[in-house]
Amino acid sequence: MMPYFSLVVPIYNEVGNILPLIGEAVGVLSARGRPFEIILVNDGSDDGSAKEISEAIRCWPQCVELRLPARGGQGPALLAGLRAAQGELLLTMDGDGQNDPIDFPALIDRVESGELDVACGWRVDRHDSWRRRVLSRFANEVRQGIFDDGVHDAGCQLRVMRLAVREVLFPMDMLQSFIPAIAVATGFRVGEQPVAHHPRRHGVTKFPMGQLLLPPVIATVKLRVRLWLKAHP
Repeated sequence: MMPYFSLVVPIYNEVGNILPLIGEAVGVLSARGRPFEIILVNDGSDDGSAKEISEAIRCWPQCVELRLPARGGQGPALLAGLRAAQGELLLTMDGDGQNDPIDFPALIDRVESGELDVACGWRVDRHDSWRRRVLSRFANEVRQGIFDDGVHDAGCQLRVMRLAVREVLFPMDMLQSFIPAIAVATGFRVGEQPVAHHPRRHGVTKFPMGQLLLPPVIATVKLRVRLWLKAHP
């Protein structure tokens, strides 16, 4: 049976977080009464995550592993998972356990109702350090000033989108943070919904402070130029 929902979860060294998170996601999606798949994208993990992914597959047959040959980063891993997805609605979330699958139904409802093509989570009460929150807010303000996509929290990976949105995505630096901007620029309706955000229980963040300031600004400018050139051949 073809899945209706495809949940894509990029994973890099998240041992201890995977099984609890996927168990919660399975419960939430099962309650929707539609077939689903969960694509666990192993982005070159070397900490035992592969074993935990195998255990998730054993526990829940809806899970499949997409193992990448080497670590490429969150953006390439996310795009690989989206391209492998077969569902009509594509769902995404981080693999660190800070996103809460219980927020998916509200996002799904806004897409299924026809209101939105991409429903994005907004971490109104973030459980990160104040430095990380400040740098993230700055990067979001730069992005909003250039793209005006109406999204306050482009770094939140809890999202639901129509399958058609996948077709306008392309490889780029930090793609995971620019899906809303690309979607708006190509005519899709994008909105956001407040969602929960939990403290990390295991492991460490994969985005050091140095990657939260200049790289997002550079990626924003490069994307703006690319989209402008596409609109003005």
